[in-house]
Amino acid sequence: MNASPIAIVNLLVPVWLAVPVLAQNSDDINRLLDTKACPRCDLSRANLEGEDLREADLRFADLHRANLKRSSIRYANLSGADLESANLKQAELDEVNLREANLREANLKEAFLYAADLSGADLRNANLQDATLFRANLSNADLRQTDLRGANLRHANLRGANLCDAKLEDADLKYADLRDAACAWGR
Repeated sequence: MNASPIAIVNLLVPVWLAVPVLAQNSDDINRLLDTKACPRCDLSRANLEGEDLREADLRFADLHRANLKRSSIRYANLSGADLESANLKQAELDEVNLREANLREANLKEAFLYAADLSGADLRNANLQDATLFRANLSNADLRQTDLRGANLRHANLRGANLCDAKLEDADLKYADLRDAACAWGR
């Protein structure tokens, strides 16, 4: 009995959908892991969970929807990078450069961002619940509708940041600089 083309497609579609999504360019992933230098690389949807990316050069890299959960990205340069909808839950991002980065809808729950530079970053709708942002530079960052509940923002620089509709319940803002911040008290 010959199978019809429709029957074959119906059998193959579920198999195709079950295949894990990888970055578009496996050469870029290998380059990053081998050299820790991959500016402007396409690492979208890459699974980099738990990887050691300390001091990596990822300027202007495309990391949207990448999985960086529990990765060590300390001292890395991600300025201008696209991390929209990326999973950075519990990632170590101490002293990382995320200037002008796109972190819209990123999951940074319980992430460590001690002294991180997020100046001018787009963090709209990001989840920073219970994140450590002690001494972080969030000047001129867009934090509209960002979840900062329980976040440690002690000594953080929030000058000129947009905090409209941000969730700030139980956030620690002791000694934070909120001068010129819009909607500084969130909801």
